[in-house]
Amino acid sequence: MATIKDVAKAAQVSVATVSRVLNDTGYVHTDTKTRVTQAMQELNYFPNEVARSLFNRESRLIGLILPDITNPFFPQLARGVEDEIHAHGFRLLFGNSDEDREKELAYLQTFKQNQVVGVIAVTNEPESDMYNDDLPVVFLDRTVPNAPSVFADAATGGKMAAMELIKRGSRQITLLKGPAHLQTARQRFKSALDVLTEKGVDFHVMSNASFSFQEARKSAKALFQLYPETDGIIASNDIVATAVIHEALRIGKAIPDEVQIIGFDDIPQSELLFPSLSTIRQPAYDMGKEAAKLLIKSIQKQPIDQSVIQMPVSFIERETTRKVDSQ
Repeated sequence: MATIKDVAKAAQVSVATVSRVLNDTGYVHTDTKTRVTQAMQELNYFPNEVARSLFNRESRLIGLILPDITNPFFPQLARGVEDEIHAHGFRLLFGNSDEDREKELAYLQTFKQNQVVGVIAVTNEPESDMYNDDLPVVFLDRTVPNAPSVFADAATGGKMAAMELIKRGSRQITLLKGPAHLQTARQRFKSALDVLTEKGVDFHVMSNASFSFQEARKSAKALFQLYPETDGIIASNDIVATAVIHEALRIGKAIPDEVQIIGFDDIPQSELLFPSLSTIRQPAYDMGKEAAKLLIKSIQKQPIDQSVIQMPVSFIERETTRKVDSQ
């Protein structure tokens, strides 16, 4: 691996000159700067970001905590974050907590050791003492009272899913409730429940402790065993909806004629399923970008007009719901 001394030797300059080029400090002639840059490229030299931050007393690193990298929704959030911070000259350190508090704490400690200047957290414990320090934090896909946060309109999403199933003729609906510790999941569930109650539709409720595919498969099997008359299903997310589609087809249910299914998130894979999944779309990529913008403003101590950002959701009609007359 090339060192700063190797770059200096290749460019025929001093180590101090290479350092000035790297840190943009002091005067360096244009021709000299070009030689240094070319030498860095030829030697595939990358400066140590932590060392640079200590030298300059200014880090360009931001930490991102995600709960489950295997869920395709979260990489969409991460891509939005990464694209936005990259455009502002920052770099990303990433941690996958697996919804484990100790692992999350370990990643936060690693972030601090690497001199991150802020954290974006998709955490299951937004109100815990893990985030009660001087490091700027923005919570993503989570609602946190009196804290900078970016999330989708879960309540409208739940209401929308219930109304779409009713409009398309479902009368025996099963609600698959998401993890109770997540406020966004509770909001989706409650608003869907309110609509079904108001409209006098028969419904059942099943709970998922997590959004994992393994748990989703168990719930899908149990659903059709417990409530075989179900003709409409509101899944807690697209992973759960995917498991329901698989189980419905396995037992010979016709989709959407016998049972309609609506997911939540609109992960890229939803469009590729057969039948393709009707779902409530959360603008994950844009949510990530907005969280990054909010954090950068906080880091740079810029004025923040709105620290709590709720983003709109929309119904994406595909093949797991029946068509209706648009008039």
